[in-house]
Amino acid sequence: MIPEAVANRMARRVAVATGIPTLMGMGVFVASYLLVSRGVMDIPPGATLVASGGCFLLGLLGLSYGVLSASWESHPGSWLGGEQIGVNLGRLKESIRALRQPRAD
Repeated sequence: MIPEAVANRMARRVAVATGIPTLMGMGVFVASYLLVSRGVMDIPPGATLVASGGCFLLGLLGLSYGVLSASWESHPGSWLGGEQIGVNLGRLKESIRALRQPRAD
């Protein structure tokens, strides 16, 4: 079970790491619409799709980052949590290995 403090850290990091790129992705549609409808620029629909898709993909990566960068220790860790990614990936690999091994009942 995930301790409440760790779950809160993960939730905050996920909210920021997915929220900002998602808002940017929606902003691309709004900005593109305003620029095209007011005649400022002629933006191809494909360019809008690629730009917004890139932002949404970044948000998807932010989901993994938010979970893997949270410290499981009593101290919260650094602001970005980069040092925790390797530690948490190691824990994830170990848990997957443990699930794959046959149980000795």
